[in-house]
Amino acid sequence: MITAYEDRAHQLDDPALLDRAKELGRALFTRDDDLLIEAARRQEEIIAFPGVIFAHQLTVSIGACISDLELIAKAAEPGDVREKVIFLPLRD
Repeated sequence: MITAYEDRAHQLDDPALLDRAKELGRALFTRDDDLLIEAARRQEEIIAFPGVIFAHQLTVSIGACISDLELIAKAAEPGDVREKVIFLPLRD
């Protein structure tokens, strides 16, 4: 795992951030609603991206995010997430 801050990509706009995630071959976890718009645009226009995992800031706790992200990391293959948006929590 690498954060946008660690990668010095934290000031990139959403399209560039998804492009960077694609370069790294990593799905992008976010709590930013605006990034969902860019992911939906890419799905609609059939533009490849490595996948987005989204958790709403007000309804999903950090602990639930960590638990679900760990499960995804252990159980999913990169292709399972590619060009998809996965919403957390995985279970209600």
